Amino acid sequence: MHRLRFALALAVAPLFLALPAHAEEDASSSRTINVTVYGNDACPQGAPDEIVVCARQPETERYRIPKKLRGKRKKDDAAGASWASRVEGLEEASRPMRPGSCSASGSFGQTGCVQSMLRQWFAEKRQKNAEEDAIP
Repeated sequence: MHRLRFALALAVAPLFLALPAHAEEDASSSRTINVTVYGNDACPQGAPDEIVVCARQPETERYRIPKKLRGKRKKDDAAGASWASRVEGLEEASRPMRPGSCSASGSFGQTGCVQSMLRQWFAEKRQKNAEEDAIP
């Protein structure tokens, strides 16, 4: 339910940003309306006593969360991590006490030594491939 409210708030937020943010009354009783338009959209025409100020954004920004509301997340941030990486982290943390851990502690710890060597080999292979891909 909380995620649904959050998603709804994110979907409605751009609508509020497009509404007049600040209306000023001056001696001639004219209103100033600030509007954000995207791509090649035309700037709306105001009434005779209104001043319309349009800010133009690229079309790619139309359905995005505004930049000042976007948060930068770290790779290891738990809130931004995928479920797969979270599960992988939990498995690594509990591996020494499980069967197949290649350790002297825990039940059947000796059974995972080949698996441990294979995991290490694959990690080294992935790292080597990443380094080779980085070479121009």
